Order: sequence, then structure tokens, then C-alpha cells
Amino acid sequence: MPIVRFEPARRLAGSLRVPADKSITHRALLLAALSSEPTRIRGALDAEDTAATAGAIAACGATVTGDLGEEITVAGRGLHGLRPPPAIDCGNAGTLIRLLPGVLVGQTCDRVVLDGDDSLRRRPMERVADPLRAMGASIWTAPGGTPPLAVSGGEPLVGFTHGLAMASAQVKSCLLLAGLAATGVTRVVEPGPSRDHTERMLEAAGAPIRRHADGAEVEGPVERIQLPDVDIPGDPSSAAPLAVVAALLADDEVRLTGINLNPRRTGFFEVMRRMGADIELVEAGEVAGEPTGDLIVRRSERLVATDVGGEEIPTLIDELPLVALLGALASGTTRVTGAAELRVKESDRIAAVATTMRSLGVPVDEAPDGFAVRGTGRIPGGRMDAEGDHRIAMLGAAAGLLSEEGASVGGYEAVSVSYPGFARDLVALGVEA
Repeated sequence: MPIVRFEPARRLAGSLRVPADKSITHRALLLAALSSEPTRIRGALDAEDTAATAGAIAACGATVTGDLGEEITVAGRGLHGLRPPPAIDCGNAGTLIRLLPGVLVGQTCDRVVLDGDDSLRRRPMERVADPLRAMGASIWTAPGGTPPLAVSGGEPLVGFTHGLAMASAQVKSCLLLAGLAATGVTRVVEPGPSRDHTERMLEAAGAPIRRHADGAEVEGPVERIQLPDVDIPGDPSSAAPLAVVAALLADDEVRLTGINLNPRRTGFFEVMRRMGADIELVEAGEVAGEPTGDLIVRRSERLVATDVGGEEIPTLIDELPLVALLGALASGTTRVTGAAELRVKESDRIAAVATTMRSLGVPVDEAPDGFAVRGTGRIPGGRMDAEGDHRIAMLGAAAGLLSEEGASVGGYEAVSVSYPGFARDLVALGVEA
């Protein structure tokens, strides 16, 4: 397994654009495939997860031309015109395997098998399968409610009010997509706010979507949608590890440009600010209903511990591992609670965070739904393994840059899932190769 060494860094400075938003790229590809006319998607994320989604819609009959990362054109087949193959490989893409069933139940197809790698096969799927069955869909999971799963489409669907036990943008999105083909109102009620990219994009595509304080609803059956051309903004989750390093090492300032500033995606930056980081969000425009702008980070003299939990968890679910890194460098004990969802990500991220930080000399207490980091103001360094998880790989890299002795990151290649050029961009900001 390749090991990449990250030595302590002295400074970061400059400006760059981080990779395109992974969540929006997935959704743009899926909605373009359901559109009646071609859609141009500019700057889509070129990474393993999004390539899996592009491959999936192509296998279902949509025509995809061009290159991810530059400009692609998707000629969709309409809301009910896709013809899925017998099997679709979702790779490591959790968003794909959870949203695609909501698309497939509205198509004419019989037992399409969705599968992926070993990590994906650990993801819980009954959270989408069970509510889809309540709408009349035929869907089967493996024993234990995990992939592979099989979906049959084209059966009559009836709108349903789904009360989710846990706020989840992926589950909500799947059910709203299924609602496009259902008769009546499909409503999703959440206990707290989750990402609303699907609602914004459906609205832009002309779907009869209504958003509420506790969720969203769509009234079907819908005959036609048309996603307009999309410019994908930068991903705040990819900006996050750079922002953490910049908060401690910025020389003057680091500016990350063209980032998605949807308030349901910027919770981590608010936590950083709460801990004493000097961060400025400068909104500059809107793309596909999403506010965009720049993130400016300046060096912070002192960080203080904080508690993270409750309704803010969904707004920074992918960035929670980085809270542990900030907590190590802050004074006091930083606690994360109410984040049991981390147990079923690409890895068990609660366990992975605890193992990683302890390997690097940071005291961490693991809990069923989170962790606590006792801040000492320092990260000694050492060797860790990413466990096949791109977020943990970037956590280790950032920790090495901020450590006293550096960090050796095993399995660093996992970053290719969302940020293949992460090391290259660190060099662009002044980190010595």
C-alpha cells in the first residue's frame, strides 16, 4: 500500500480554485439524464465517484460527450425513457447508490442490480429501500440491508409522507426523485436541516417542488423536466482541509475561489470561526440556485475548544474529522456528539478519526456517536492509515503539515475519490513537495 509522507509546513499563501462540488456534480448528471433536451455541464468534478455516476447514466441510455473537469454534454432520455442494464457498478459512490434507486423506480426495468466495492457494501440501504416500498416500488437488499440491491421499475407509485428518523440529504433526494413518477404528493419530513442541493436543482429544472422548514415535497406524476446548463461551483468539503492548514500557517492570506456557499454546506467554517479562526466568506453570485463566492483564511493566533452537535451536524458531516484536528491544536476539550452517521461512511469515521489522531500522538476519547479531543496545542506526528477513506487521507495529510515531526499516510491514494490533485494544490499554496 503506497505511503505518502507529509512534512511539517512553514507557510501557506496564495489563491486557487478547489475541485468542483461532488454533491452537485452527482445531481447534475442524474437530472440531466432525466431531462428532455441536452444539458451542458461545465467544470464537473473529475474524480472516481463522479465518473461512476457518469458511467451509470451512460449505461442507462443517456449520451455523455466531453470530459469531466472541462465541459460535458448530457443528452437525456426524459423522465421515463432510461433503459438500465441488468447491473450497474457504483464503485465507492455512496451518493450514487442511494439516489439512483429513486430514478430507477420510475423507469421500465426489471431487477437492475446495483453494487460497488467492499466499502460501499457496508452502507445501510434499507433507509431508502423501505420508504420506496411504501410508495409501491419493488426493491431488494442483501441480508443485513446492505448492497448489492436490486430495483425493478415501472410499477405504479403512490405519493407518501416520509418521516425520517435522521436528517439525510441522500435519502430525501432519493424519495423526491421517486416522487416525480408517483401519483400525488411525496413529502419528506426531517428532524433537522440537511443539504438541499436536490431541491434547488429540481426547482431550476422546472419540477413542482415545494420546500418547507422541515423538508420538501413534490407532486407527481411529472411529465417533463429540463435542467438548464450548469457551471459547477467549488466543493466546500474539498476546501475544508486547506482552510484548516491555512488557519494555522497562512502568510498574509489564503483565498479559495468560486466555492459553493450554500448555508447548509458551510457549517464547518462557522465552527472554525467559533474556535477562533480568522475566516471570511465573500458571496459573489449564484449558480444553479446555489450561492457561490470566495473563502478567505488568515492566520489565527489562538484556537479554543468547542462543542459540535445537534442540528449543525448535517451541515458539516463530511468535515467532522477535521474538527478533531482543530481540537488537537485548541485549548480545552472539543466534543462532537450526535454524529452516529459517521459510523457508516466510507469507513467507520469515528473509529478512524480516533485511531488516526492517536497514531499521531493526540489524545482522543471515542463515543458511540462522536468523539472528544483533549487539546494540547500540538500534534507530535507519526504514521497512520487512511483505511480506504478519502476524508481520512486528507485528515492525515493536513495533520502532517501541522505536526512537529510530520506524518506518513498509508493508503493516501484514496483521495482520488474526491480530490485527486490535493497534493498538487498544497504545493501551489507553498508547501514544499
